[in-house]
Amino acid sequence: MDPHEILRRVPKNNCGECGYPACLAFAAHVAKGGEDPQKCPYIDLSGLEPGSAQNTSLDHLGEQRDLELIQQLQGKLRGLDLSSMAQPLGASYANDHISFIYLGQEVMIGKDQLLINKRPAEDPRDQILLYNYVHCGGGHLPVDPWIPWVGLESLPNSISKVRTLATYCEEKLAAFFKGRPPEQILSLCATVGGKALAGTTASAALTIPVLPKIPQQLFFWAEEPEDGFEAKVKILFPANVLDFLDIESLIFTAERMAEHIIAPS
Repeated sequence: MDPHEILRRVPKNNCGECGYPACLAFAAHVAKGGEDPQKCPYIDLSGLEPGSAQNTSLDHLGEQRDLELIQQLQGKLRGLDLSSMAQPLGASYANDHISFIYLGQEVMIGKDQLLINKRPAEDPRDQILLYNYVHCGGGHLPVDPWIPWVGLESLPNSISKVRTLATYCEEKLAAFFKGRPPEQILSLCATVGGKALAGTTASAALTIPVLPKIPQQLFFWAEEPEDGFEAKVKILFPANVLDFLDIESLIFTAERMAEHIIAPS
């Protein structure tokens, strides 16, 4: 499909709500890269309904791209010494596999196998994320209290991703937590390893170890209708988090965190 076919279906105002800096960039990724067209909240999907030949083609293109990337990452993994990589990744090593926790699930990765809770990973996005995490090589866990926690907007090359994080993580969690007592929110987040943070003004605050070297802080403020404040969630990252994972994968960790809290498997 021609990107201009997608472009004519969007408002062409470069609002950035899809996560891309311009409508043309979004249209190109939909047409050529398999991006989900519904990431634009204003797109006219008439003629692109799920199940149509055009949309099936886009889905197939995206799946094929993911499969090829997974195969590339697997191939690179075969040349690595997993035993020496385990400790920097916050993982353990045994029987030619490294093991670590991802959103409360046990991950085992070998040179020809990736298992989550002892079963093959079903979502290719999880496979890409986890292989990328291993390839990053790990490093020093950012436990130094002098390393600040920052919003995504403070990280380099993240401007086009701020809206994506808000749409697929922060706003979804805010709507899900709305009206729930802090104790219930803490309980829900415990399923992904969340631990309460003290000394904040938020209604609920937690640290969630999404991956061993990728902790995230979640702050929730309850709505205050009398003051005109809506429920809000803000996700913070260690300022040096991009030393451990690329920006695309980092955004996905937050999206998956929200999905696991809202609809635990």
